[in-house]
Amino acid sequence: MSKYVVVTGGIVSNIGKGTVSAALGRLLKNRGLKVTMQKFDQYLNVDPSTMSPYQHGEVFVTEDGGETDLDLGHYERFLDENFGKINNITAGRVYSSVINKERLGKYVGATVQVVPDITNEVTNFMLALDAPETDVVIIEIGGTINDYDSGIYYRAIRQLKLDKGEDSVFVMHTEWLPYMPATGETKVQSVQTSVEKLTSFGIVPDAVICRTIKNLNISLETKKRIASRCLLSGPECVIQDKDLETVYELPIILQKEGLDELIVKKFKLNLPKADLTSWQLMVNNYKENYPELKICIVGKYTKVPDAYHSIEAAIEHACIYNKVKAKIELVDAEDIEEYGVDKMLRGAKGIIVPPGWGSKGINGMILAIKYAREYKIPYLGIGVGMQLAVVEFARNMLAFGGANSTEFDPNTDYPVIDIMEEQKKLAMGSKTVRLGAHKCALDPNSNSAKLYGAEVVLERHRHRFEFNTKYSEQFEKEGLKLVGMNPETKLIELVELPSHPFFIACIYEPEYQSRPNKPHPLFLGFINTAKSVR
Repeated sequence: MSKYVVVTGGIVSNIGKGTVSAALGRLLKNRGLKVTMQKFDQYLNVDPSTMSPYQHGEVFVTEDGGETDLDLGHYERFLDENFGKINNITAGRVYSSVINKERLGKYVGATVQVVPDITNEVTNFMLALDAPETDVVIIEIGGTINDYDSGIYYRAIRQLKLDKGEDSVFVMHTEWLPYMPATGETKVQSVQTSVEKLTSFGIVPDAVICRTIKNLNISLETKKRIASRCLLSGPECVIQDKDLETVYELPIILQKEGLDELIVKKFKLNLPKADLTSWQLMVNNYKENYPELKICIVGKYTKVPDAYHSIEAAIEHACIYNKVKAKIELVDAEDIEEYGVDKMLRGAKGIIVPPGWGSKGINGMILAIKYAREYKIPYLGIGVGMQLAVVEFARNMLAFGGANSTEFDPNTDYPVIDIMEEQKKLAMGSKTVRLGAHKCALDPNSNSAKLYGAEVVLERHRHRFEFNTKYSEQFEKEGLKLVGMNPETKLIELVELPSHPFFIACIYEPEYQSRPNKPHPLFLGFINTAKSVR
């Protein structure tokens, strides 16, 4: 029977519940436990697929085609485990499930209400991960304790404790701990207030995680004050989470603070201490003072910090492996259109055009791709970055005037990117978005196959438009090689320019599979080439 750790948030948002949850997962995994994770979000969208990055940051895609919260990316990167649709539940999904059951007569004429029916459904989703092969389920509750629409989750936690037993559920509450430099005081009132709100739902925390500024050390006296006011058993239950140079140091910090010991003690588990030796060596590399390498991400959501989070993480992973520091510059594609490509990309050692939807900034991205191709700057195209690499090559090397994707110009004379018949056959109804893991068979003589060290790979997709194989011969003849293909559908997955130091573009999104201690092969090759650019 699985044990549960539930991570709740205080009255301040964006203090890092996702990274704390993920870091704890790594720590418990290194103690020999089989860990899975689950994120609950309070919005009524069934999933984040229709939400703009301006609203919610990136959408993280799982192997089974789940379009999920970006915290799933933290979970996968820290634990080096693949998760799925069941690992991210929204209020919209919960309500949809209950309403569908009601329409099917599952409630046998009873009145359906938020309590107990919605809260029971939340608990059912939590218990869905209870399995003999899983030792611990870590559940993160999105948002803050003050969010009106999070109430269903807190009531479900109370129910979970009744169902599983008090000794099988560990609740850790996260809150910002303010420091007043003018008076030199650490203020505990916000922590106390948010815990009071939590206890109003009938939930008493087992530990409180206090997020603080980098240079603050919480005194024993302050920990005692927090413990006494928050109904904790002692000051050891107050865990400090400082701002860190790298988030990957967090499992080490949590171990020093004794969080994992509190959990295994409550669960009555007899386990050896977590061996974090190899993890510490990796963290040491992340903290090294390596030379900086400027990488430009040319996209349309550059004003949003988390819009390209997984890509930035993958760049960082590959940079550390190559003993350089990532200096990532987010370049708005529309700024390239307005101010010119040379001004906006001057000094770039590598250029990435990331995924995106819609026509905004497309011309700026094409200019960036042309700049990278002509000036031999390493280029990695992802999703629309692959589609536009094909469009740019068609316009400037094949002389296909007006060549385009039918997403941007349905009436183009040269639809080099289109919705293909093979894709329509796979579609359910009108949904032609290709999602989740699909195979890519690589040309064994290609640079990509050499980077992967394999001829067939499995990569995650989230796109609708494909390379139009009607034009395959013309592209191959002029030097843009179609080196990756789905073996079942024959859809093109990967193109590269062998005459270029590094020019690779893939329709799939490799960033999702990059790990801090296992960088993705395409990013590794991209950074390895970029660091030699003068």
